[in-house]
This record gives sequence, C-alpha cells and structure tokens, in this order.
Amino acid sequence: MMEQHNPTHVVLVSSPGLGHIIPMIELAKRFVLQHNFKATVLAVTSQTSTAEKQILNSALTPSLCHVIEIPSPDITDLVQPNDAVLTHLSVIMRQAKPAVKSILSKATPRPSALIVDPFCHESIPLARELNILSHVYLASHAWALALIVYSPVLDQQIEGQYVDQKEPLKIPGCNPVRPEDVFDPMLDRNDSQYQEYLKLAKGILQSDGVLVNTWEELQHETLEAFREGGLLSEALSMKIPVYAVGPLVREPESDTSSVTQSLLTWLDEQPSESVVYVSFGSGGMLSCEQMRELAWGLELSERRFVWVVRAPTENAADAAFFTTGSDAGDEVAKYLPEGFLSRTRGLGLLVPGWAQQMSILRHGSVGGFVSHCGWGSTLESLTNGVPLVAWPLYAEQRMNATLLAEELGLAVRPKVLPTKKVVGREEIARMVREVIPDDQSLTSNSVRERVKEMQQSALNALSEGGSSYVELSAVAKSIEG
Repeated sequence: MMEQHNPTHVVLVSSPGLGHIIPMIELAKRFVLQHNFKATVLAVTSQTSTAEKQILNSALTPSLCHVIEIPSPDITDLVQPNDAVLTHLSVIMRQAKPAVKSILSKATPRPSALIVDPFCHESIPLARELNILSHVYLASHAWALALIVYSPVLDQQIEGQYVDQKEPLKIPGCNPVRPEDVFDPMLDRNDSQYQEYLKLAKGILQSDGVLVNTWEELQHETLEAFREGGLLSEALSMKIPVYAVGPLVREPESDTSSVTQSLLTWLDEQPSESVVYVSFGSGGMLSCEQMRELAWGLELSERRFVWVVRAPTENAADAAFFTTGSDAGDEVAKYLPEGFLSRTRGLGLLVPGWAQQMSILRHGSVGGFVSHCGWGSTLESLTNGVPLVAWPLYAEQRMNATLLAEELGLAVRPKVLPTKKVVGREEIARMVREVIPDDQSLTSNSVRERVKEMQQSALNALSEGGSSYVELSAVAKSIEG
C-alpha cells in the first residue's frame, strides 16, 4: 500500500479591507492550482462592509482554499475615532495576533509557511516559534515596496516634514519619489500612523522573503535594485529575496443580481470600447463639489459611462474603507447637478455604492477607466487592456498614478493633484476623450496601444514558464524545503 503524503500547507493572513482580502485569496488559489498546496486564509474582517461579506461568501470555493474569518477585535479603547486607517489596521492586527496564533498552532496538516500582508507583520515571530518560513505579500508594486523598506533610512536622513522637501526623495537603484507622492503615513511625521508605518517597514524585512504583485517586464529596473548586488539590496544589507509573482487579479464572480444583470445587458448594447467606467475603489470618496464637477465633466465628454457613485464626504478620502458597499442609491441623486440624470439618460448608468468591477472591465464595450489607482484596480484594468485616467485619493495611490502616467505611459492624469484641488469639468472631459477618442480607427492612441502591449506582457508572465510563474515556483520550492 502506498504511503499517503499530506499536501504542503500554507497559511495566509489578511487584514480587513477588500484590497487586502482579495489579493490574499488570489495568491492562495495560485498555490493550490499551480503547486497542489493546501491553503488556509485567515481573514480578519471589519464586520461593517457589505461588499467584504459578499466577496467572502462568493469568492470562497472550498475546493480551492479554506477561509477562516476572524472577527475584528474591539479596539475602541485603543484608538481615537479620528485616527488614520493605517493606525486602525495596525492595532486590529496586533489584537488579532492571539487568534492567529491559536489557529496556526492547531492547523492540520502542520503548516510549512506563514504568508502575511504587511499589516500583519507582528505575526512573523509566530512562524519562528513554529520553526516554519514566513513571507510577506505586498499586493502592490516594487517601487512601493522600495519606498516602504527604505523609509526607516529616510527617517534618519531627512529633517522636517517630507512634504516640505524641495528635492525628490532618493531611493538607491529606483526612481526618486516626489514629496507630494509619498504614502499617506508619511504626510505627517507627528501622526501616530507614521510610527506604525515605520514599524511595518522594519517588520517586512524580518520575514524570509517578500512577494509583490507585479511582474518582471513592468518593473525590471526596480526589481533589479532588490536583487543580490542591487543598489537597494546593498544599501539595506537585505538578506531576503523579493519575488515578482503578479499580476494576481480576481476572476469575475457569477452575480445573478438584477443590478448586475441589467448593467451587463446595457453594456452588451453599446459599441466596442465606447464606455468609460468610473469608480474610486472600495474605500474612495469625493467631496460634494468634486462630485458635481465630475458629473459635468462626464456630460461634457459626450462619452457613454458607467459610474459607481456614492454620497460625497467632506472628511478623509478613504472614509468608506470599512463600510464598502453599504450605500443607498436614492441618496446620491440629490448631490448631482440639476437635470443631470435626465440629460444623460441612455448615455450613462449610475451604480450605487459598489459594482462587480471585473465583469465590467472585461466587457468589450468598456474602453477607459477613471480610477483611484488602487493597485488591485490598476491590475484589473491592465489585464483587460483598458487604459486609465489616474485619479489618486489616498494610501499609495499618488505614487501609483505617477508610475502609470509618467513612467509606464499607461494612463493620463489631471494637471492638479485631486487630493489638493478640485479637478475641473473641462479637464475631466478632455481626459475621458483622450482615452476614448472620437474615431478610434483613425486615431493612433499611444496610451491605448501601450496598455494592449502590457496586457499581453502580463499574460505571458503568468503563463507556464513566464517570469511570474517561475518566481512563484521558486517560492513554492523554498516552502517545500
């Protein structure tokens, strides 16, 4: 009788938020499908986001990966109501550590590796206690990783606020970062989230390796900086490898809801690549004034549109982070310009709160995406060959917008930073027309052509023998020992 071997078991831990949970589930699926591993995802959930619940209910194919929900611990006594999202996430994951430890120690078969998102870095010592490997999965790109891990050095080098610096911040072997493009936690060094961010930056390097959601051709030079002998690797005396395993994006979910079905039916009736999709991600929100200008801009562009719309905020741009998908549609209409709905009837569709984004971006009639530039949404756009209008709001999105528009040529962006000034209607109309020109057969559109090239490059990277396939295989091999 042949001896039965248990499969190699990896446990992946995600912090709350769709932008964290979805990438971790997709990485887990990849280990199962590509390497026959057993994967368990520990998803610490906010308990307040309708969309998060939907994703967890629909994305869970038990045959692929086992998901265990860990309800978010009560942290009301540990944070202030106006503390930043990063502070909340860091404290939540610190408090969730005993639950993670308990599940890890009882898991069967015994895990061979622990993979965490950066907010869970304090769980890395748990892997050491169990004598297993630990990896960090940053569901973002290599330039973002470079800024994060180099931040403790910048913290020593630079006096005063980063945003007041006159020169870009230099990172060995990588493009410098403009002061206004830094991550949110770096905007104010006196805020509690800055200290949490520095802890996170140091914590990442305590792991046995870092996985990033990018691929070799997209960011070759930046990835070279991390390799042995690379300038950044040398500057930080890095002892751990960085693996480019992306672009890992979700598959469209089957959604039989009447909202999604009527939306897809409407898209079926539109010409090829004629519709601009407008969405600011799972947590992004606009001010009342900006929402009105966007409505006017879409109308002026004379392009078809699908706009995922939620009530405006005068607070932080990420105000919806923990409550995604909980909007009431009829509330939104009162913030739009008078007559907008009747004037754009037939030309555009409003979707309240949240939409099945992958189903929309994959549709042949969608030709452009006005996006907050969250990295998940960016990759979903690129892998479907849809050019972007970059509209960054929070987190690392300003840096993403600069990478996409200025370095990679995959997006157009407004002349003003949307987090600092209102983007005017004429400029909005201009950008939409730039990604969806009048007569595409006559127009050579460099952004559109570049996006189509990158779409092919992404497919190549993930296919058997491609760069990202090979990198993930190297991770799997190290885990199997």
